[in-house]
Amino acid sequence: MLLIEELRVEVGGRTILNNVEMEIPRGETHILFGPNGSGKTSLMMTIMGFSGYNVTHGKIMFKGHDITHMPIHERARLGIGVSVQRPPTVHGLKTRNLVEVCAKTGGRTMDIEELAAEVNFVDFLDRDVNHKFSGGEIKRSELLQLMAQDPDLVLLDEPESGVDLENMVLIGETINLLLHRGVKYRKGKSHREAVAEQNKSALIITHTGHILDYITADRGQVLFNGHLCCSRNAREILKWIGEFGYEECVRCAMDLQIQAKMPPASI
Repeated sequence: MLLIEELRVEVGGRTILNNVEMEIPRGETHILFGPNGSGKTSLMMTIMGFSGYNVTHGKIMFKGHDITHMPIHERARLGIGVSVQRPPTVHGLKTRNLVEVCAKTGGRTMDIEELAAEVNFVDFLDRDVNHKFSGGEIKRSELLQLMAQDPDLVLLDEPESGVDLENMVLIGETINLLLHRGVKYRKGKSHREAVAEQNKSALIITHTGHILDYITADRGQVLFNGHLCCSRNAREILKWIGEFGYEECVRCAMDLQIQAKMPPASI
């Protein structure tokens, strides 16, 4: 689904990401850990094609297409969707109209109110986008837009940030629904079941790891100072970070690299 090779990215003339290598197969959900300022959001913005993130080396492949220098709207039409951590308030644009635009991206028609009922958001459809929304309401609005778009690759930047426990349960269920993780539509006339085959992929940024209480991840990775330094079971990484911190993850990865380069021991 997504293949990143030797990616280097500059922002304002300063290198933010250095030789990032990443592969997310179709149907897999990957968690990206890292301390504040490590480059997690920069990587997500680069994948989506936001301006200001200058790729100086390497490439990004999505579903076999080279999207390294593709405009953001073309990436969306190909099937990439994003939920940013702090989306802007858009005065004069109703949430209902924005969701309708998202649905048209894939050439679909749908019952917007039925879809909004899935995230308990019907009462917010006729309010300006994110105007006086709480943290949980903003996250639900973002997920509603993604549900309407129905992308093949979902990029989520800290979906648990600023969300209370009640909203977190709903957001976790919605993410599973969005990714076709075998959950069922809880409301609506049809009570359709999500597609059994898991063909949606995701890259989810987390700082705290709380999102793992609500979703199933296939892989975890650590980004530290612009470098990907670890890739293994997401819960193992979270446990390791909690006990030893990110610096120990980097030391462990360096030790593994050294061992891989050493010749086999003689017997």
